Amino acid sequence: MVFSSQTFLQRSRDLWTIELSNQWDVLGPFPIHAREQQYLSPSFPLNLTEIIDFHASWPSSYADNGQVSWSHAESDVEGNLEVSFPNIRWKSLRDTEGWAALQHHAVLRSTFTIQPPSSVSPTIPPPRLLVQLIQGSYFTILPENVEERKVPKWYAGNIYNMERALPRVVELPLPPSLNIPTTYHIYVSGDYEIRLFGDPRVQNSEIPVQKITLNMSVEDVAHDVVHEETQDVVCDFVNGFAFGDAMGIGLRSTSGWWTVHRVQILSESNDGFELKLQKPTRLAPSQTRVIPLNISQSKPFTDDAISLELTLSSTNSQSTQIKLQILLPIKQLPQWSVSNSSLVTGTYFYASHVPTFFVAKSPKFENGRVPRPAVLALHGAGVDVITQTFWPDALPQKDHSWIVVPTGRTSWGLDWHGPSAQDAWASVDALVGILNNNSAWRPWKLEPNARVVVLGHSNGGQGAWYLASRYPDRVLAVLPAAAFIKSQAYIPLTLSRSAHYIDPSLRAILESSLTPDDNDLFLTNLVDTPVFAIHGGDDDNVPVWHSRELVSVLKQWNSNSSVTFKEDPGQLHFYPTVFDNEQTQAFLDQVLATFSPHPASKSFTLTVALPSDSGTLHGWRVDRLSVPGRLGRLNVELDEEKVRVVSSNVKAFSVDTSVFAVRPGSLWIDNSHLPLPDVTAQARGVISFISVDHKVWKVNSKPNTLQRSGRVQTILSSDHAPLVFVVPHSDNERELSVALRTVHDLHIYHRLDAEILRDTEVAPNIGFGNLVVIGNRAAATLRATFSQEEGFSMKPAPGSLEGPGLGLVFLHPHPTNKDGKMLLMQSTDDSGLERAARLFPIRTGVAVPDWVIVGPEADKIGAAGVVSAGVWDSDWDWNPVMSWVH
Repeated sequence: MVFSSQTFLQRSRDLWTIELSNQWDVLGPFPIHAREQQYLSPSFPLNLTEIIDFHASWPSSYADNGQVSWSHAESDVEGNLEVSFPNIRWKSLRDTEGWAALQHHAVLRSTFTIQPPSSVSPTIPPPRLLVQLIQGSYFTILPENVEERKVPKWYAGNIYNMERALPRVVELPLPPSLNIPTTYHIYVSGDYEIRLFGDPRVQNSEIPVQKITLNMSVEDVAHDVVHEETQDVVCDFVNGFAFGDAMGIGLRSTSGWWTVHRVQILSESNDGFELKLQKPTRLAPSQTRVIPLNISQSKPFTDDAISLELTLSSTNSQSTQIKLQILLPIKQLPQWSVSNSSLVTGTYFYASHVPTFFVAKSPKFENGRVPRPAVLALHGAGVDVITQTFWPDALPQKDHSWIVVPTGRTSWGLDWHGPSAQDAWASVDALVGILNNNSAWRPWKLEPNARVVVLGHSNGGQGAWYLASRYPDRVLAVLPAAAFIKSQAYIPLTLSRSAHYIDPSLRAILESSLTPDDNDLFLTNLVDTPVFAIHGGDDDNVPVWHSRELVSVLKQWNSNSSVTFKEDPGQLHFYPTVFDNEQTQAFLDQVLATFSPHPASKSFTLTVALPSDSGTLHGWRVDRLSVPGRLGRLNVELDEEKVRVVSSNVKAFSVDTSVFAVRPGSLWIDNSHLPLPDVTAQARGVISFISVDHKVWKVNSKPNTLQRSGRVQTILSSDHAPLVFVVPHSDNERELSVALRTVHDLHIYHRLDAEILRDTEVAPNIGFGNLVVIGNRAAATLRATFSQEEGFSMKPAPGSLEGPGLGLVFLHPHPTNKDGKMLLMQSTDDSGLERAARLFPIRTGVAVPDWVIVGPEADKIGAAGVVSAGVWDSDWDWNPVMSWVH
């Protein structure tokens, strides 16, 4: 039940109730670039622990005379609020600064009142709130009395209006009165971004408008654990057989710590159909998780629902158990055929643990003798492919090739980078397994590890450029439509607040964390890949020059590149014929018919920024960089007599010798002439090379280790789940609050599973997933726990953590998994921990390298308030070239 505006509802005489005012005070606008609010205080320019003067003004270059003051806005009965600043001369600003001038920050303030139950006892617990902030970036709740305010806890809003997002559970900063109504203040950080709100001229206006929705209710704690049906993951059944091996049940704890340890099917017609708990799954207080169930099946299951019973035990008391009965609807489909094509929703276990959806569009005909490559189709930002079919419907059905439509984790995901890219490839692999495991589906099967054709629209078009240029050996061809080059080109960072204060060398180190996403820097990897780029000539969302420029840069690297650009005059961002036209389908049909990779040029260049997030080009792979944070390149020249390799910023690389048509007579790597090992046609494999000095190389007798450092965002990528959060052993610590807030964001934005452990529980439960260690005490416990672990030496935090308000985030090797990572978040006090928490990589475009120490000045001057920052070297050691210390 939702309460908003001036509505005041009394659910029952024995429950708390809430009234949210519809009157808002608004301060702004202030220039800001996208994601800069991660460094700035969300309440900039205010200090919320001080008395706020609502008659004062603040400097802003957007306003005439350079000053802005408070204004007012009013929400409607549904909690919808529109914030605009009509007195700003927006047209004048954008005439010189373009879209960058429209992006701005504002602070919004309102109040709400908590009414106690009419019948109350001294032992009644304070209420918890369910808050849903849509298209606002952050909010915090504070007591009315300024003297009672502590360091604000900032909660991220659902700024993307993500699908199936649950409200956030919020603890009040102080308990309300048991006798009279209690008033609290709520502050919201409102940030206008073009990617979220669009160009106002599309609405025939020059004035950008923030459209924010805030709903609040009192949480009903009638049950300790509740079933959140919108979070369930259930595949379609085809002729009674599950199209996947994974199911997931969304559960949320409303009270206490609970572990799911048993599942039982109650449906009577379950002969030959079984569900097993993938692993016991623990819920922290207020946490939502999707409980993973493994499907095994030998006979058809044709019911339209599955009845289950889950058994949970209290982590605090093993004698306390509850049982939840759940009914899961099943969508039953007939098998596709020549005369009956269909869209099928499949499932698989992402990172071996997380139940995950994808959609597949069947081909018209069976394969025949040879399996055909698939088409990997990447959706645009905000497109939910599970409930919306317009994206797969826009792609004409192919004769013999499946069209695989991954979710990218969510409708926005990570812009098809990191875990979103991992999900895209895993969805293809999942379909391979599903078709091969059912004899009736094998005539339509795919070849394992086969190359695919990648296409996408808008953000998906950008993702197509990304996947193809980072994993070129997996891609037969690429068809990007309406793609932007990179975030900094889409909306420039020119109006950054921090740019006016920051040391340029610090800015360079911070922005090195954006380099792995810059598609234009990696086009060397596509000179041998057929490219068919498409763009509407009057695109009002992604300007057409982006595709023109990408094609131009690609041709600059190789004028003979197989690249075609199709510009459709007069067309806007999306149009029904963007892919459904004769020229585009002819290109696609030709590639799918040959399904063989384009031959390698005699000379080509492999470009890499993050070795752990990059694949091979013609069998060559960069494993480690000499100076992480900078680009690494291998230029390879091939002929029948010799191979010549020229490296730039590469410490280790490898090659699959099966790519050589004949065994070359000699191999030159920079200044080193190396004999190749005997690699006959029957004994070819991967050879590793490592630099022993500058431009001096040798064959490495063992496989090269892969560099996994480079930026904090890599903590989201792992072959194992869940992501484990470690907090101190106390329910009242801010560290637990940070963990709960972050795992909520991970679930909304990426559907990534996370488990919260006390530091005293880590040793037997650490697993192989990446770790996030929150707080100084938890870090000290881990250091003591794993100090004897072979090969593990916990590095001290870089720089000095002395002084108030300092927060630290830094990437570190995993204590027991050589392929894993650990992120430590430490601070000198609560305010420092809040600053560190905002740098956790939930969204793309946040410039955070391997480690950062941020101070109180960041509240006012953004990234210029960073005290120290840097990128580790490829051995996780100090990297003086890529480090900045105040």
